[in-house]
Amino acid sequence: MPKSRISSTPESSGASSVDHRTPVKLNATGTSRWYIVVMLGLMLLGLAWIVVNYIAGADIPVMRDLNAWNYLIGFGLLIVGLLMTMGWK
Repeated sequence: MPKSRISSTPESSGASSVDHRTPVKLNATGTSRWYIVVMLGLMLLGLAWIVVNYIAGADIPVMRDLNAWNYLIGFGLLIVGLLMTMGWK
């Protein structure tokens, strides 16, 4: 692990040489609520699309017309939601 750079100038009192470090403030703001809602919503929508396709896909005209594209839509929504987790802080 790389070591941090430390300035080794002695204190003005001269009693001891203390390493001076400048504190770094981290941006502590988290992800906004809408981002989390959209991320979870996409994952749940993708899961629901696949489950509905398995259970009642033949009875729903839109899903019946899409045939195998239902898998692409469901998994696509899931993947977009999962990719959004990389931006979650």
